[in-house]
Amino acid sequence: MKTHIPPPKVCFVDTSAFYAIENKNCKEHKEALEVAKFLEENKVILVTTDYVLDETYTLLRFTLGHGVAVAFGEEIRKGGIEIVQVDENLQERAWEIFKRYKDKRFSFTDCTSFAVMERAGIETAFSFDRDFRQYGFLTLPLEEP
Repeated sequence: MKTHIPPPKVCFVDTSAFYAIENKNCKEHKEALEVAKFLEENKVILVTTDYVLDETYTLLRFTLGHGVAVAFGEEIRKGGIEIVQVDENLQERAWEIFKRYKDKRFSFTDCTSFAVMERAGIETAFSFDRDFRQYGFLTLPLEEP
């Protein structure tokens, strides 16, 4: 990574990070691999949600093909990342966020991610999606000034 920071203890992983890792032609691919290596070397606990995985499987299938989506899913199923199931309480909190920010382009999946991060006290997201910063979270990779 271009900028070094103390590693977080826990980091939320967003669809954009998963996609950048899997897509070798993505402009963020190399940077995504560097962040993933940084997180792994520092034994950072990784967290995502079933909603993010749904979004990622679908995106991979329709952009990179069924085989890539299945291989990604099989790797996720081996473990190494905590998967939070978005329950009714998280859905309600996400809906509150979704309704409140009419001036932002937050997807509902983003709002569920924000709700999970709030509930768990997670301050950092591995994401190329600026929505996480707009909502007030730190993102990896760090945004250049």
